[in-house]
Amino acid sequence: MILCVNLCPCLETNIEVETLAVGRVNTAINRRTFFTGKAMNVAAGLSRLGAHAVASGFMFEENGRMFEQEMHKEGVTYKFVWNKGRVREVYKFIDRRSMLTEVVDEATPIEEGNAKKLVETVADLSKNCSAVVLSGDVPEGLPANYMYDILSAVPSNVLKIVDTDGGRLNKLLDCGVDLIKPNLTELSRALSMKITDKDSMVRACDALIKKGAKRVLLSLGKQGAVMCDGAVKLYCTSMNVAMNSTAGAGDAMVAAATKALCGGADSAEILRCGVAAGTASVTLPDSISFLKEKYEEILQTVTVKEI
Repeated sequence: MILCVNLCPCLETNIEVETLAVGRVNTAINRRTFFTGKAMNVAAGLSRLGAHAVASGFMFEENGRMFEQEMHKEGVTYKFVWNKGRVREVYKFIDRRSMLTEVVDEATPIEEGNAKKLVETVADLSKNCSAVVLSGDVPEGLPANYMYDILSAVPSNVLKIVDTDGGRLNKLLDCGVDLIKPNLTELSRALSMKITDKDSMVRACDALIKKGAKRVLLSLGKQGAVMCDGAVKLYCTSMNVAMNSTAGAGDAMVAAATKALCGGADSAEILRCGVAAGTASVTLPDSISFLKEKYEEILQTVTVKEI
């Protein structure tokens, strides 16, 4: 069982229009709604790969039941800590010139006592897990080190996978993290250094390993990914595919890498699986995850080389 802890759920609606005219009636050409949150996306990806995934985290009473329905459809078990109010909603308007306009809700504050309740929930659920995935942001109003409190509640024999903003990584590494998945911006922010080429990427990954990370899976978007574990430094390029949406690509990468890690795979295989899932996810326009069949097809084509 793999526990995925999501602190900031989001209801995202993408609306396509010919031209967004302010102050006038606009006709939607297409509309897609995603019940999302980074760790819930990871849970969906894990389930599609055949793993037993459990989603936990904060949820809100007014529109949160739709997230339960989505997790049920994905075959994901869930146990949320419920708050009054609404899940934050984001509306993205995209016109024919690919111009993006966003309207974002203010987040509902977490109720007093529920922050502690989630830590207790994670401590209880993780006792029976092989791994815990913690990803996303910290809700406004909670202390910056709240993720540290969550991860500290996980038993030492359980694998810990983290995907969060670079500024929070340093503190979390004190918990003994088995895999982190930053992108270039997050890696640069975590170390306050400029990263310009593969040499500087590797140096930055090594710096995080020295701080306590066992493996660093550095996402490079359509360029693939880098993996460092203190012993090997590897690069894997992604397959050239038609890109329909990048939503959830990093979460797909975390899902496949986590499953491979739990299965005892070496760093090269973890890297291959992560890149294959991230690539598979961008081929789908109406999903935050990927098709297992597409993942397996791409997995046969990606190769790893030493840097």
